[in-house]
Amino acid sequence: MSHIIVPFLISVKGQRPKHMDWKLEESHVLQEQEVIPEDTGEDGISESFQLLQIDVECEPQERETLPTGSATWCSKNVQRKQRHWEKIVAAKKSKRKQEKERRKANHIENSGIYPQHSKRFLRSLTKEKLLEAKHSGPRLCIDLSMTHHMSKKELSRLAGQIRRLYGSNKKADRPFWICLTGFTTDSPLYAECLRMNDGFSSYLLDITEEDCFSVFPLETLVYLTPDSEHALEDVDLNKVYILGGLVDESIQKKVTFQKAREHSVKTARLPIQEYMVRRQNGKNYHSEILAINQVFDILSTYFETQNWPEALKKGVSSRKGYVLQNSVE
Repeated sequence: MSHIIVPFLISVKGQRPKHMDWKLEESHVLQEQEVIPEDTGEDGISESFQLLQIDVECEPQERETLPTGSATWCSKNVQRKQRHWEKIVAAKKSKRKQEKERRKANHIENSGIYPQHSKRFLRSLTKEKLLEAKHSGPRLCIDLSMTHHMSKKELSRLAGQIRRLYGSNKKADRPFWICLTGFTTDSPLYAECLRMNDGFSSYLLDITEEDCFSVFPLETLVYLTPDSEHALEDVDLNKVYILGGLVDESIQKKVTFQKAREHSVKTARLPIQEYMVRRQNGKNYHSEILAINQVFDILSTYFETQNWPEALKKGVSSRKGYVLQNSVE
């Protein structure tokens, strides 16, 4: 049962309008009539309105009795999406956990082989190895006295090669002591090295403006050049091996070889011809001219392994047109 409040306007003098009498007499839906006096307002008028309260039995509204099927369907759809999202999140968490466990297992496995040390300890160890090489060898000299004819592009390439060479030497178990000769601090190459190589001013090596032929005794020098007739057989701790710091896109031949002959210095070439053979390629290109960092990688690898094929494989790219003999066989 619900109650509907129906207001009726009553005249001030208490007279009921005639047109309302017959409606009240003939109405069969009226159940109860109650006159509620109005609160007296400030204007002194009382009982201005009379409210007729009629109890009417109404059927519940359709929207209130609608089955909750649509709401249930919406809820199932949301729940399905929620379950799908939870599966994705759970899969990601599981993957992260597995990756974490894998890294932890690798860390434990490698800890026994490569003990973990602090960066400070490793820097100290590297410094100790380099200083030992300075006194007992082997020693490597990079002749930078020919850079005044090089373009800015060539200087940039040479600066990059010096950076890679120094980086490889620091990582070597048996490093060389490096000396940069004919190298002035006001030269364009020095400025390029500072620009391209972070920490270049603190590199642990020797820098001198003097020529390499003035710094070391001539009998200890071996100038490595691809134009030499003699193949390098071994790395001698009592020798100083010279690399020509020259990046020449015009490919001027025998520049370093002629310079060595002028000072009566012994020359040698890497034993590429002895351990490698030419490979046919579309351009028919074969060259033994390598960047200084590639030559150093070969020297460093051989000094540690005493194996020329292994060393040459590391330093001589297949783009040079050479492969190891056993590869062809």
